[in-house]
Amino acid sequence: MTAGLVAAPPDPLGTLREYRALAPWGLRDLAALAAGILDASGVVPVNAAARARPSERTIRFYVARGLVSPPDGRGTAAVYSYRHLLQVLAIKLRQMEGATLETMTREFAGLTGDLIERRVASVLGPALPRPERLALLEAPGTGRGRVGRAVLGWLSPVEGASAAGMVCRRIVVTPGIEVLIDEQHPVIRLNGDVGLIAESLRQALAGLVSP
Repeated sequence: MTAGLVAAPPDPLGTLREYRALAPWGLRDLAALAAGILDASGVVPVNAAARARPSERTIRFYVARGLVSPPDGRGTAAVYSYRHLLQVLAIKLRQMEGATLETMTREFAGLTGDLIERRVASVLGPALPRPERLALLEAPGTGRGRVGRAVLGWLSPVEGASAAGMVCRRIVVTPGIEVLIDEQHPVIRLNGDVGLIAESLRQALAGLVSP
C-alpha cells in the first residue's frame, strides 16, 4: 500500500516560518537573507525595479516610506525581526507583479502580519528553501549578527584546530590522481559525500585536459 504513495510537497508557509527562529537580524543580514530567499526560490521578475535585490539602502528607503516598520533601536544597534523580513519580501514580490510603491503603500496599510506572511508563502511556493539549505553571506567577512555568525561558523575551520592535529580524508578522483582534504574543511563538513566531491573534481579537471 505504501509503495504507491507520493511524498507531499513542502508546505511553503511552514518553511517560511522556520526563518522566524533566525531573527533578529542586523540590516546587512536582513538584506542578504531576503535576497537569498528570492534567488533560491527562482523568482525572476520582469521589470528592472523588481530585479534589483533588496540592499541596505533600499530597506532604509522602504522604512522612510512607511512600507517597512521601523527597526528596534537606532544606528548600528538597530535590529530587524521576522515581520521586517516578510515586509521586504512582500515588497519585492509585488514589484514583480508590477505594483508601484504608491500602490503598495495603500495595500499594506490594511494588511496584518498574518496576511502578509500567507501572501509571501503563497507566491514563493514549494521552491522556498528551508533555512539550512539557503546559501547565505558566502563571502568571508560579510556576516554580522546571528545569521552571519552561524554561516561563518559553518564555513570556518573549527577553532583550535592545528596542522599538527589535522586529520585528512583521502579521495581517489581518477587513476593517478588522489586528493587529501582536511576533515574540518567546509567541503567535508557541509557535504560529506565523497562520491559527489570526487565527481565534481573530475569534471573540473576534465576542462584542463585536451581531447
